[in-house]
Amino acid sequence: MLAPNITGGNQTFSFVVIGGGTAGITIASRLAEDPSVTVALVEAGSFYELTDPPISSTPFGDIAGVGTSLSDVNLDIDWGIVTTPQLGLAGRSLHYARGKDLGGSSGRNFMIYQRPTKQALQIWADEVGDDSYKWDNFLPYFKKSVEFTPPNTKLRAANSTVQFNPSAFSSSGAPLHVSYPNYAQPWSSYAPDALNEIGINPTEDFNSGSLLGAQYASMTIDPNGEVKASSQETFLTAAKNRTNLKVFQLTMAKKILFDSQNHATGVQVAINGLKPFVLMASKEVILSAGVFQSPQILMVSGIGPKATLAGFGISVIVDNPNVGQNMWDHVFASSTYQIGVDSVSRLINDPAYAAAELAAYEANATGPLTNPGADFLAWEKIPSDLRQNFSQSIHQDLSFFPSDWPEIEYLMIPGFLGNFSAPDEDQPSMGNYGTISAAVVSPLSRGNVTISSADTNDLPIVSPNWLTHPADRALIIAGFKRARQLSATKSLQNVITGPEIFPGSQFGTDEEIFQSIAEFSMTIWHASCTCKMGKIDDPSAVIDSVGQVIGVKGLRVADSSSFPLLPPGHPQSVVYALAEKISDDIKLAHSLKF
Repeated sequence: MLAPNITGGNQTFSFVVIGGGTAGITIASRLAEDPSVTVALVEAGSFYELTDPPISSTPFGDIAGVGTSLSDVNLDIDWGIVTTPQLGLAGRSLHYARGKDLGGSSGRNFMIYQRPTKQALQIWADEVGDDSYKWDNFLPYFKKSVEFTPPNTKLRAANSTVQFNPSAFSSSGAPLHVSYPNYAQPWSSYAPDALNEIGINPTEDFNSGSLLGAQYASMTIDPNGEVKASSQETFLTAAKNRTNLKVFQLTMAKKILFDSQNHATGVQVAINGLKPFVLMASKEVILSAGVFQSPQILMVSGIGPKATLAGFGISVIVDNPNVGQNMWDHVFASSTYQIGVDSVSRLINDPAYAAAELAAYEANATGPLTNPGADFLAWEKIPSDLRQNFSQSIHQDLSFFPSDWPEIEYLMIPGFLGNFSAPDEDQPSMGNYGTISAAVVSPLSRGNVTISSADTNDLPIVSPNWLTHPADRALIIAGFKRARQLSATKSLQNVITGPEIFPGSQFGTDEEIFQSIAEFSMTIWHASCTCKMGKIDDPSAVIDSVGQVIGVKGLRVADSSSFPLLPPGHPQSVVYALAEKISDDIKLAHSLKF
């Protein structure tokens, strides 16, 4: 399957897929199910498993290289993107972790698998004018990917009982593994009762169209060895015997080529040591390079804001000022305490303990290395007592979000986050720590991405504009206060052994709280919507409801950049479902085998 003997000569395929990440591998794998077509998959990186084995394959390994500091970056598997100075975050510029590997960010993420709400998908369907995105119609695509495995109750602690809805999954779903870690974080075991004390009740699951409530999260973990179930580990492995799929790893996409009729004909690519060459596409090019690089590649190929393209000498094929705009993202703030149970802090700071747990993991797939960290989640609308001071305009702006769309997500994190510069290195040398993070999941701040040159070797300019909307600031302050309320519950006080150690009780007023949030908060890496899907006549759209780029032929975009909006929660499941749907749309358009 890996393309052998690359000589730099032009080659022709039925389809060329740019980006071997979450969506790209899924689409390439599905298209290659029809033996009558050939598929080229272009990926700038290689196998993430080759860096720091065996930790890189473990769920625990997700904390490596994701900090805000570039000193925490492994450029073998990360693009090294740093944002512009962020006004809402005290002028800080943050490293934004993105997977540069086969699997993309599915090989780097925190593995949480949960689906959006029914009303969120209704808004999606309405915005793009396509009822196939309504919950009932989109649900089969969520189910199609997933091979679900219930929690292993023999290995998990007795006080970590998971509820789930078996009907949310299909017995025929495959090849993406969704399961639960064999080890539950002790810190999380105190969360259900504590959340109940502040009015957040348990819910059955997060995969049936509702999120409000609290529960253990399902994860993209392969129960056969408890390894990360990335798109590479699942979809690409499932396609390994398909000779009609060729993977060009360590290959940089330079630009998409068009004929005189504005039909995409192929992709110019480059590999170190070879002259650029062309992978021709007789049917279509599918762009799945992610939220930052998909708009970048469109722009360097001549699709984007006319003035920007002209500034870099790029010939304009489609003048579309929306390319790279409309970025949504989720940002969180945290409160940390010393606790009386084991946490990630011990795993990092106690070499003997870490060695014993690594041995247990390799021998039996047990212990804390099977757990990504944030394994217990809760969602809510901010309660009335904390929104009394919201201005009338904030109330009005938040009314966009329907009743089932949460405003805040709470994550129980078993470790010290601090300023998140390098969480795998910055754990205090003594003790165990527990963090409560509050994330805004109904954001109204909008960011953008643009190009720094006409060359994809030069990273795009990323400006998320986090916390620049007053509603986002009001929500994150309220969410932080709720996190403190949670820490003060009788249930959590049974495990918390001292006062808040970060950011500290000296941050008490709203102004002081926001000062600490601006100085220490962090993204959850959910940036989306920079190649916005919409109706053909939508003046803000880049693609239509089947991913086709407006203004050209033979080119689609399918990844998180395609979203018209960022649904609440973690978008991994939506990327897989969208990739499944767009794959079917392509098959239908070309009368391919299903």
